[in-house]
Formats: sequence, C-alpha cells, structure tokens
Amino acid sequence: MKKVMLVFGTRPEAIKMAPLIKELARRKTFDVKVCVTAQHRQMLDQVMEIFDIDSDHDINIMKQGQTLTDITERVLKGLESIIKEEKPDVLLVHGDTTTTMAGALAAYYNSTPVGHVEAGLRTYNKYSPYPEEVNRQIVGSIADYHFAPTELSKSNLLAERKDQNSNIYVTGNTAIDAMKYTVSDDYTNEVIDWVSDSKMILLTTHRRENLGEPMRHIFRAVKEIVGRHDDVKFVFPVHLNPLVRQLAEEELQGIDQIKMIEPLGVTDFHNFMSRSKIILSDSGGVQEEAPSLGKPVLVLRDTTERPEGIEAGTLVMVGTDKDRIVEEVDKLLSDEDYYSSFKDAKNPYGDGTASMQIADILEKVL
Repeated sequence: MKKVMLVFGTRPEAIKMAPLIKELARRKTFDVKVCVTAQHRQMLDQVMEIFDIDSDHDINIMKQGQTLTDITERVLKGLESIIKEEKPDVLLVHGDTTTTMAGALAAYYNSTPVGHVEAGLRTYNKYSPYPEEVNRQIVGSIADYHFAPTELSKSNLLAERKDQNSNIYVTGNTAIDAMKYTVSDDYTNEVIDWVSDSKMILLTTHRRENLGEPMRHIFRAVKEIVGRHDDVKFVFPVHLNPLVRQLAEEELQGIDQIKMIEPLGVTDFHNFMSRSKIILSDSGGVQEEAPSLGKPVLVLRDTTERPEGIEAGTLVMVGTDKDRIVEEVDKLLSDEDYYSSFKDAKNPYGDGTASMQIADILEKVL
C-alpha cells in the first residue's frame, strides 16, 4: 500500500482536493494522509466539514496580519517534521497558493516526490496574478508528476521542458468533480428568496492586484448597472480581507438592489452560481466551475491563466474598467442570442472524472 499525503491550506484548495481525497480513500491501494496548514482557518474548516474530511495533521499557521513570508516560513517548518514522520511515497499539492509552493519545497528538501494537481497554468507575468504565478512556476520546477487540467496547460509545461524529468498527464480539473457533491435542485436560501423573480448577478472580488482603485472601479460599475436595470439584484459575498470590506462599505452600502453577505460555504456558493444570471468574478475557480452550469463569467482581471475558457466562449475578460463591465452586462441582459452562446458552450476544464484519472495514474506510477 502506497502512502499519499495531500497538503493544502485554503478554501479553494480544499474544495478541489476534497473529491480527490475521497477517490483515493475509496481505493484499497492507498494509505491517505491529509495535512492542512490552515492558511485560511475559518473558510478551510467550513469546506472540511461539508465534505466530511478529517485532517491527520493540522499545522494551524494562520495569524492576524500574516505576510507571504510568514506563511512560507511556518509551512516549511511545520511540514518538515510531518514529512519525516509519515515518509509519504508522494506528496500532492494543488494549484498556486503559498501553502502549495512551500509544501512542494518542503517535500523537495526531504527528498519526497511531488505531484502537482492543476499544473501548468500560466500568464508568464510574475505580478499577475500575484503571488500565484510565481508559486505555480516554482512548483512546476519541483514536481515529479504534473496533473494538468487541459491540453494548453500541458503545452505550457512541455514548452518549459518539464517532460525531461517529469510525467505530464491531462486529467481535467477536480473543481468540476467537487460540484457533484454540492449542487442540488431543491436548494433553498433566504438570500435566494430575497432575489425572488429578479435576475441575480453574483459578484466576487478579492485579488491583491485589484485592491484599491481597481476595486473601486468594479464597485462603481455595479452601481451603474443597478441604476440602469431595475430587474437586477447583486449578491456580493464579501471577502474577509479588511481592505475589501472597507471599500465595499464605502461604495455599496445602503443600495437596495445590492446585498452584501458573509462569505459562503462551498455548497451555498455553488448553488448561488447555479441560480445566477451572470457572474462577475476575479476568482480562478469560478472561471472553471461556472461553465459547467451554463453561466457566463465576466473576469475582473487583465490577465488570466485560464485562457481556454475565453477561447471556448464561456468567459469574457473585462478587467476592472467600469465602462467595459457595464457594457458587457448590458449586452448579456439585452441580447438573448449572445447570452445563449455562453449557456451552450462546452466547459473546457473537464467532465467531472479528474479525481478518478489522477488516482488511476498514481496506482500505475507509484
């Protein structure tokens, strides 16, 4: 029996690792160990509870006002003794967080093979997204097994000559797998009741590069949209970052068609997406998930490491330009053919079998 350790620390990582943990644990060929860093404590715990996953190790690094350096240092130090104790045959990390980067580095320092789930995403702009782009490239240099969600991700790795010492596999994205556990036709929520017969636009924004004036431009676009369309209501789960909350209160407080709520658990969020008309987001995961629900996503960023969605017609990149955001929402609300083109587009990020494919590969290579 081969020992597989999965290391993650944030809500998005947990959502995308959860179906893989369940698939590996279902098989008798793996001894599965789960280690969480709790880079995001509260939001991580919500996901663990929803998916009924227990951790074998909890480093619990989160501190108020923590910096990227703090996170990196605590993950490296915390993981070292755990890796030495468990001696895993492979350590799996996901995506692009600082936990991911430091986890891969800790494994490398302890001569432990690394598998990178959601490998090969690139913008080749080291400050967009920040610090995720560099985190991805560092992990890509360390990983022994790359589980790429798309052919484009694979081609990025091949261009970087990662095939010389590593194995690259196209599996789809485990984010799609996770939605099998969460989306329900009979889901109810009082905020959904508040929306009633209006058209719901779901808004999420939190990225470091959007803090400050770019985020103000987003919020001012939202105000202009509700001024133009009285049949639209915005639902905005506000990130816990105090800077995001301050800007949101300054710009959006007290507007009847805008409801600011606390961050949603994964089940709630996936079901909110499924009931939305349009989604405005700077999240990477939303770009992958929403197309499976037939929902158009306006990407509130100037770059994306997920260009497959733009090419497939499931995403439009609008950045943080107020007029561009308003223009695109107006078009989606007024042009039924244009809206249908998003609804009918095929999700390029997978068919919901990524976890099964990754488990099959690990059974063969370990």
